[in-house]
Amino acid sequence: MNAPASLPLAQLLTHAAAAVQAVRGGRNLDTALAACPAAARPGAQALAFHALRWLGGAQAVRAVLVPKAPPAALDALLLTALALLWPGSGPPYAEHTLVDQAVAAARQRGGFVNAVLRRFLREREALLAALASDPVARFNHPRWWVERLQRDWPAQWQAVLEADQQRAPLTLRVNARRGSAEAYVARLAEAGLAAQALPGTQAVVLAQPVPVTQLPGFADGDVSVQDAAAQRAAPLLICAGLPERARVLDACAAPGGKTAHLLELADLDVLALDSDAQRLERVHGTLARLGLRSRTLAADAGDPSAWWDGTAFDAILLDAPCSASGIVRRHPDVRWLRRASDITALARTQARLLDALWPTLKRGGRLLYCTCSVFKAEGQEQIDAFLQRHGDAAPLAEPRAPGHLLPLPDNGDGFFYGLLHKT
Repeated sequence: MNAPASLPLAQLLTHAAAAVQAVRGGRNLDTALAACPAAARPGAQALAFHALRWLGGAQAVRAVLVPKAPPAALDALLLTALALLWPGSGPPYAEHTLVDQAVAAARQRGGFVNAVLRRFLREREALLAALASDPVARFNHPRWWVERLQRDWPAQWQAVLEADQQRAPLTLRVNARRGSAEAYVARLAEAGLAAQALPGTQAVVLAQPVPVTQLPGFADGDVSVQDAAAQRAAPLLICAGLPERARVLDACAAPGGKTAHLLELADLDVLALDSDAQRLERVHGTLARLGLRSRTLAADAGDPSAWWDGTAFDAILLDAPCSASGIVRRHPDVRWLRRASDITALARTQARLLDALWPTLKRGGRLLYCTCSVFKAEGQEQIDAFLQRHGDAAPLAEPRAPGHLLPLPDNGDGFFYGLLHKT
């Protein structure tokens, strides 16, 4: 996690704190980091990821040590440093180095930062004991998030929260048109990269993440980055076989990983739809790198009258907009950006999309509904309600469809998969 030696830690802390401040202000981390100078971005991103994973505890401690919040930029620097000093979090630097460099980053308020951080180190054990009953400080998620998980998953909620604190592995999808996962593992070994293939899939998990530029054949389309849980979508949709050149709709296609996976597995007539024309450009880029072709269209999937030609689809993939609560390991900012009211609003959007797309599916066709969420309101409860509204819909008994897939060790990201058949 250490940054290049040419970049002072104080400089990286400044950029990381700016990113944390942006997230606390409602901006996503990717957008915030885009403003960071390119040379500092990898180090600042690593520090910001760490800080956001432990932000709940850092906020609680800062509120005890400094009851009146300092100015936003200084507060973000303090929170970043406190999170990096959190015990058990695997701090990337020695404590005295972090304190000294945080002081340097604070400039005019260095004395204040020094006093706060050194008091935290002196009283850390007592402070943590006093906050043991605070769920936000203990689990580093908003209170409403913890409470919803407790309701939805009474036996697994704590394991899910603990898993969210771990770094996600780099998982690849080997292009089935180019070779097997096992063969690609051998290519990685030749390049000095340790990895393992997940049995029965095209997924490969690296022992240590590396830039994609170091992956053999990445630029040539031999392999893509995609979590193992997300790689279930395409095989599920075509599990019972689709006719050659079957008409398939990928209703919310960007950034294109699932679109590409479908085309890697079968010769299909795919329409990749997305409401965001700018994000649709990423689909074009993904398909071009892989040497695949699909029709693309920027349109709202929930308004078929504006884009549908009236010819029914053999299959539909609806990777619906959701809370992204299942991919918090990869996007630690998500937990701090979401609000409890978002889940209700997103569930309404998901229901609207399901109802709008169902008439475009032919009789005997199938629709795969998926979300990268761990909340039942965006998963099983959504499908149960849909089945009540549509008498011609039935769940397909496909043993590989996991329903809710929690982000626990060996599972990959959190997802929900519901496979429906039009009777």
